[in-house]
Amino acid sequence: MSLSAIRNAFKKYPIVKGMATYSIIWPTGCLIQQTMEGKTLRTYDYKQCMNFAIFGTFFVAPSLYGWIKLSSHMWPTMSLKAGLTKAVVEQFSYGPFAGTSFFFGMSLLEQKSVDEAMDEVKKKFPDTYKVGVCVWPVIQTINFTLIAEHNRVPFVSICSLLWTTFLAYMKQRSSTSATSVAIQPSTMSAIQQQEPISQNQPMVAL
Repeated sequence: MSLSAIRNAFKKYPIVKGMATYSIIWPTGCLIQQTMEGKTLRTYDYKQCMNFAIFGTFFVAPSLYGWIKLSSHMWPTMSLKAGLTKAVVEQFSYGPFAGTSFFFGMSLLEQKSVDEAMDEVKKKFPDTYKVGVCVWPVIQTINFTLIAEHNRVPFVSICSLLWTTFLAYMKQRSSTSATSVAIQPSTMSAIQQQEPISQNQPMVAL
C-alpha cells in the first residue's frame, strides 16, 4: 500500500488514524515511565507495554473519537466559549469514564479479578482525576477551538504522551506503595515484644 493511499484512508476514516497513533503513543509512554525507573532493554516489562498498546488502540482511541464526534455535534462552533464549555463538560463526563476505564481495563488485561480491578479504581482514580482536571481543560480548549475536527484525535494523542507516562506511573504505583507500607512479620513480632507504653508516658505524634 502506497503512502498516499494510507493518507487517504486516514483522512476518510479519522478513527483509524487515531487508533494507529495510539498504538504507538501508549506503549511509548509505558516505556518512558519504565526508563525513568531505571529499566533497560533487558528489564523492560514488554507485556505491560503490549497491554498499553491494546488498551490505547482498541478502547481509548475509539471512545475518544466517539466523544469528539458527540461534543462536536452538540457544540459545532469553534469559538472560545464553545471550547471552554466542551472542556468543562468533559471533566465531568468523558474524563471520569476514561479514568475509571483505564484502571479497570488494564487490571483485567493483567488477568486480575473484577474485585481487584474495582479496588484499584478506588485507590488510583481519585488522585489521577485531580491531576487531570488541572491539565486537560487547557489542552481540550485548544483542541476544540483551534484544531480541525479530523485532526483532533491525533492532536490529543500527541499531547497525551506525557499523560500516558503519568498513567503508567500511577498504574504501577500500587505494588510499589503496598510494598513500602506493608508491615513485615518480623517487624510485627518485634513490635509485639516491646514493652507497652505507660499511661503516664507522653505519646509522640508522627
